[in-house]
Amino acid sequence: MPPSSRPGRSTAPVAAGRPAGRWRSAIVVLAFLTAAGIAVAAVVQRPSAGAAEVLVSDDSVAQPPAPSAPPTPSAPVSPSSTPSPTSPAPVLTLPGPVPAHGRGSFAYDDRPGEVLGRAGVLRRFRVAVEDGSDEDVSAFGDAVQRALAGPGSWVDSGRLRLQRVAPGARYDFTVYLATRDTAGRLCLAGGIDIRVGGRPYTSCRVPGKVVINLDRWRTSAPHLVAAKVPLDTYRLYVINHEVGHQLGHHHEGCPRAGKPAPVMQQQTLFLDGCRPNPWPYLDGRRYTGPAV
Repeated sequence: MPPSSRPGRSTAPVAAGRPAGRWRSAIVVLAFLTAAGIAVAAVVQRPSAGAAEVLVSDDSVAQPPAPSAPPTPSAPVSPSSTPSPTSPAPVLTLPGPVPAHGRGSFAYDDRPGEVLGRAGVLRRFRVAVEDGSDEDVSAFGDAVQRALAGPGSWVDSGRLRLQRVAPGARYDFTVYLATRDTAGRLCLAGGIDIRVGGRPYTSCRVPGKVVINLDRWRTSAPHLVAAKVPLDTYRLYVINHEVGHQLGHHHEGCPRAGKPAPVMQQQTLFLDGCRPNPWPYLDGRRYTGPAV
């Protein structure tokens, strides 16, 4: 039915159009606001999502922020420059019994050594340790090498060179480490009596043989132990002292109380007020005492 023919209803165009126009405008505004809200939400959320992706993919951003004032690390302590209060005391003597006698045969260091010294006559030597002495021939060979290499050893004269040679090579003398009974026999055969109180006590040199007494090698001497002289220092001394005899040097005395003892002083028996010293050269110069 056409609108003009319906009863009870206005047919005026303006009156009929207002309510529909208001609802249409409200719907349009609501739709616009809804769309704007979604757009705003999308704009607000999108940076957060993007930041989350960056945190996962960028290690530099993922790290925690550095503190504004990082603490200053403490300086490292060097063990060599700062001695530990618990550092072990130097060894003065070795514990345990020392074999009084061995088998009488010797094992030889089979390692040729480098030439020690820069100029002069070359003297070759062998190194041997008595079988049954419970000592290692390589360790003794290293100790002899260190003593004769210096600095401060006989080769510092500039007129002497020394070299350890293996068995079978030509040599001038042998450095033996022997038990006290064997040392006593070797020394006495060369005319040297090393007994003190009836027992072989010191070391000796007889032609071609430098004989180190195992008792002294392991336990030093009572007056040196009392003076807290390290066993290593005594070992350097006894090698240089007896090799000094092989090289033609004789016994010397203490030059003055408080001074270093000459290496040719019989430091195994006494110091006479001198200080222990294992080297024939001090500060590059030959150090001597009065002849005795």
